[in-house]
Amino acid sequence: MLSLQVRAPSVPLAGHLPMGSSASTPHSVTVDSQSLFRDGRPWIPVMGEFHFSRYPAAEWREELLKIKAGGVDLVATYLFWNQHENERGVFRFDGDLDVRRFVTLCHEVGLAVAMRIGPWSHGECRNGGFPDWLEGAGCAPRTDDPAYLALVEPYYRRISHELRSLFHDDGGPIVAVQVENELYDQPGHLATLRGMAESAGMRAPLWTATGWGAADIPRDTLLPLYGGYPEAFWEDAYDGWTRGMRRHYFFTPIRDDHAIGADLRSSAPTGSGPDDRRYPYATCEVGGGMAIAYHRRPVVPSEDITALALAKLGSGSVWQGYYLYHGCSQRLDLREPNQESHDTGYPNDLPTVNYDFQAPLGEYGQVRSVFHALRLQHLFLHGCGTELARMPLSLPDAEPESLDDRATLRWAVRSAGEQAFLFVNNHQPHETLPDHKDIQFQVHLGSGRTVTLPAQPVGVPSGAHFVWPIGLDLGAGLRLDWASAQPVTRLDVDGVPFTVLAATDGIPVSLALPADVDVAGPAQVALDADATLVTVTEPGTGALLTLNGPTGSARVLVLSHSEALRLNRVHVSGQDRLVLSDDLVLADGDELRLHTTSPTPSLALMPAPASLHGAEAGRPVPDGIFTRWSLSPASRLPQPAVETLQTQAVAPPARTGDSHARASAPRDEDFEKAAVHHITVPASVLDGEGDVLLRLRYTGDAARAYIDGKLVADHFWYGPDWEIGLRRFADAVVRHGMDIRVLPLDQADRIHVSSSAREGLEAARAHAAVESAELVAVARTTLCLEEV
Repeated sequence: MLSLQVRAPSVPLAGHLPMGSSASTPHSVTVDSQSLFRDGRPWIPVMGEFHFSRYPAAEWREELLKIKAGGVDLVATYLFWNQHENERGVFRFDGDLDVRRFVTLCHEVGLAVAMRIGPWSHGECRNGGFPDWLEGAGCAPRTDDPAYLALVEPYYRRISHELRSLFHDDGGPIVAVQVENELYDQPGHLATLRGMAESAGMRAPLWTATGWGAADIPRDTLLPLYGGYPEAFWEDAYDGWTRGMRRHYFFTPIRDDHAIGADLRSSAPTGSGPDDRRYPYATCEVGGGMAIAYHRRPVVPSEDITALALAKLGSGSVWQGYYLYHGCSQRLDLREPNQESHDTGYPNDLPTVNYDFQAPLGEYGQVRSVFHALRLQHLFLHGCGTELARMPLSLPDAEPESLDDRATLRWAVRSAGEQAFLFVNNHQPHETLPDHKDIQFQVHLGSGRTVTLPAQPVGVPSGAHFVWPIGLDLGAGLRLDWASAQPVTRLDVDGVPFTVLAATDGIPVSLALPADVDVAGPAQVALDADATLVTVTEPGTGALLTLNGPTGSARVLVLSHSEALRLNRVHVSGQDRLVLSDDLVLADGDELRLHTTSPTPSLALMPAPASLHGAEAGRPVPDGIFTRWSLSPASRLPQPAVETLQTQAVAPPARTGDSHARASAPRDEDFEKAAVHHITVPASVLDGEGDVLLRLRYTGDAARAYIDGKLVADHFWYGPDWEIGLRRFADAVVRHGMDIRVLPLDQADRIHVSSSAREGLEAARAHAAVESAELVAVARTTLCLEEV
């Protein structure tokens, strides 16, 4: 029996933070020392980073709808100074740099916005986003040097002008502004920057700064935001996992992370950092993936990201922010290359174009498996975040002894009063955690009541990570004492409260309800004097339980884990609905839009409309309590022709850069000696809507794609296939085709790849060639719902 005594919630500090909406603002946003509030209710924002200036403006709206479909309700984005004032005194906020248009689109689709205004931003951008001309401007950047502030002031004023009327108090979507980034030892300067931004006209309820690395943040002026990644491209190219990342897979009250930005700090942190008792636990850089540097190229599986995110929630996070949530591309229209590189003094060489980050949504909007897996957590936060936000962390007495402890089961509880959520993480990257047998938890609540769950011990499989409810409100006066299944979402269906739970693979589903509750449905029910114990042996779309108690009725649906990963909640045609689909589902007004890649696309709705029109939808058929429609699959695309123009390739000599002596990426001239393959794209493949991905499998170290001699995409080989979205290049790629140049790896280069990819990297030392090229359709299907 694993036991835990929950700690009593402390009284929050309030009124000490100079933040919050003005008193007259509708839909107020405020903050105290423990939580954020929206409309007076505790709010756990789900924030996803998407860099508007690194993505074509024509595609912003659809990508924002994708982000919203993933359960994100707050979009964070950087402003990079060197993009907006590349030439001193000449500001650009047009085209793909039009921040006003981007923020307006966020508002239109129902997303709040957090602006990260710099002036120094990082984001793997050249000079951290500083324009090159700043170096010769005779000032001390990132300080209160008047000469520096005089250059920042007009930039801030122009940002404020572009964002006029879009701040929260004006009815706009901007609820937060971050100044600077990763600044550890200039608290006065951070305060100055906030003051300058406000003087320029920026008004936001929330003001933030990154707090990791024991940053010295001005007291009660900015909210410190934290992060944590499953891997680190900025580490050296040694074999194995970066040790500091282990911490993120334990439940801990420690918010800080000394790994992020460590390659750019001149010394190890020495201070204690912000006082956690004065600020809510907020994050802005929970890793949605990891970038690929030339010297270090880790693969980040979906479960590495979801386990880390869950560990942050279980540790007390009340603001879940991902970096990146949507991949993008470095700009190619500036006078200088825009990526982080050895050429500008960074210790890491990044690709010239690719900033995919292995994110939930890729560089070309590709939907990754982690998108669906994180959505399951986000549905939980939207459904239960109001309760969770006011619950402090409690840890068991028998905690793991060290970061090397792989034997002790990792669990924690967040609780207040009679309600709690029990978190378990049995996953860690690279180092498999063991199965745990005969597990049963005993939670001593602050009210004095003790809850034991499940009723019988269960096994917790290796890799499992989940949250279980204790005392969950089911509506109609009914309470779920506990369940060995994860809460997903709650809604009303035909006036009856409806709760969805998700099973965890390998763990039996059981629910405990008060003894005076009757249960009907496909389950085994055992009654005693104290409780009604329900066992659901076959979770699925038909596992609907109807609960009748003295105060009313409610329903509970228990889905399997695989079905829960396919679950969407949308508001369409006047009501909230649940949708099951293998493909991406977007709600846009009264329409549903699918981006389909599956060979047999379909979707199931609950409540179901009278009919569904579009995409040659088939006849509706029952799927448990859902109604399912089969849809027409995308047509098989004609495939590209691949012509080898040059077979011989010469590996560039091994080079290193900066004081870290890490391997340097090939230079432009090196690609003149690459293997060259010409891809001819049939014109018909780009006739319809949606994107077309060119999926390349190649042997080599680094590759670049050119259209009519112009670089459009690049890649450092690290295992997965290389995908290039063709829609944005449609006319040019049909007219000219695409040249792929591939270089082998020099024998002396020291490169880290994940263990699963090492064989491929060794092959790259002897050979460079495109092995296969495939065109894959990402079709768009629009569906209209019709009611009786």
